[in-house]
Amino acid sequence: MTHIARPAANEHAPYYAGYIDAAEATLAPRGLADVLALLEAQTADWQALMATVPEAKASVAYAPGKWTLAESLVHVSDTERVFAYRLLRIARGDRTPLPGFEQDDWVPTSRAGNRSLADILAEMYAVRAATLALVRSLDDEAVAQTGVASGKAVTARALVWMIAGHMQHHFGLTRERYLA
Repeated sequence: MTHIARPAANEHAPYYAGYIDAAEATLAPRGLADVLALLEAQTADWQALMATVPEAKASVAYAPGKWTLAESLVHVSDTERVFAYRLLRIARGDRTPLPGFEQDDWVPTSRAGNRSLADILAEMYAVRAATLALVRSLDDEAVAQTGVASGKAVTARALVWMIAGHMQHHFGLTRERYLA
């Protein structure tokens, strides 16, 4: 696996710039060399953050109309799965346009409220382990591949950064809004 440089603005839809910025903003202050190091560190970050969270917190939303902590965590796993699937298809040279997904439609059917916090976290860590295996398998040619997802051009490189940034975004939300 090679170093995966930050994607250029034309490698992803503008919407995803915030996730890519979140990933980049986390690297230097933490002394991390690259996005792979961030992907690797995030599981331990979540484990430390969630280590003492009581089960009762899982069913709490930080504001009316917002997802519960459990729903938010399942969303993190669901989104990583979608982004990793897109990454796999695009890195393998598949040019088939990939559909979008509506996160707000997925949350009620996730049945997050019927699961334990430990189970949700175990799933999140397993999804990340699978993502890491995929990312570590990529070479320069694979990360440079371009495809279409949600009607917009995107590179495999951008998807790696989006995965890290999306999780970083939700780490901040969890720490500052759900657990503050």
